[in-house]
Amino acid sequence: MKTIIETNNINKSYGAVTALHDINITVNDGEIFGLIGPDGAGKTSLIRILTTLILPDNGSANVLGLDIINDFKSIRNEIGYMPGRFSLYQDLTVEENLKLFATIFGTTIEENYDLVKPIYSQIESFKNRKAGQLSGGMKQKLALSCALIHKPKLLILDEPTTGVDPVSRKEFWDMLKDLKKAGITILVSTPYMDEASLCDRVALIQGGKILSVSTPQSIIDAFPKKLYSISADNMHKLIIALRNFEFSNTVFTFGETVHYTDRRNSVIQTGEIMKYLQNNDLKEIKINEINAGIEDCFMEMM
Repeated sequence: MKTIIETNNINKSYGAVTALHDINITVNDGEIFGLIGPDGAGKTSLIRILTTLILPDNGSANVLGLDIINDFKSIRNEIGYMPGRFSLYQDLTVEENLKLFATIFGTTIEENYDLVKPIYSQIESFKNRKAGQLSGGMKQKLALSCALIHKPKLLILDEPTTGVDPVSRKEFWDMLKDLKKAGITILVSTPYMDEASLCDRVALIQGGKILSVSTPQSIIDAFPKKLYSISADNMHKLIIALRNFEFSNTVFTFGETVHYTDRRNSVIQTGEIMKYLQNNDLKEIKINEINAGIEDCFMEMM
């Protein structure tokens, strides 16, 4: 399988803060590869290095077989990049923005309309509206259209769904799947753990370090312990009680429940945990064994 992106021990610091530490990933031709991690994990720094916007302190990387330092001009012509913040010209109309990006890359809207049509057609009726007056979802579609207008071989997206409503998020991922079918390789970063399952492979990143690289299901399958969802009448008391339990391993809140793992490798007697919680004046206790998700795996690795 052809490698589209390859990094070798990439490091980046900002003063005393280490943003990236020995980053090694590969992105293969035709896949959607996700960089999954919270704010401050190092996702944007890595993407800016791969898009040749900043230099690494040391290490190397190839994008489309080109060196990020020696061949930066060629890389910029071959990739599509959508930064985290809306960066188009807000005083230009929708159509003017798209024409501008087509001109920069030496093409026209008409020449490559077939690729952007499924996306751009959703906002084309607003082509005379200024970009700054668009809704969040429409800005997202315009930015993606501009990133695609020159038919890039690789599309790099930095947190494209942050701050976008759930319906627009789903629509956006549907568009990415269609672009994958059109033969475009996609690298996308996101802080939303649920979006990991929409990628072919993911790299979990935290504190500038890669925690794991694999398919989402392989990461889930490697979860090392039985996982329990526990709820009670008082969430605060429940968390404190579980953290003070002599056999507790991890205790994390997930909505209105707590996800709990035990330090013991033997079969866990949930009745023992139930009795312990009752002795701590908790009521309406529910304990269920559940399957781990990507977020559970991420928390366990941390």
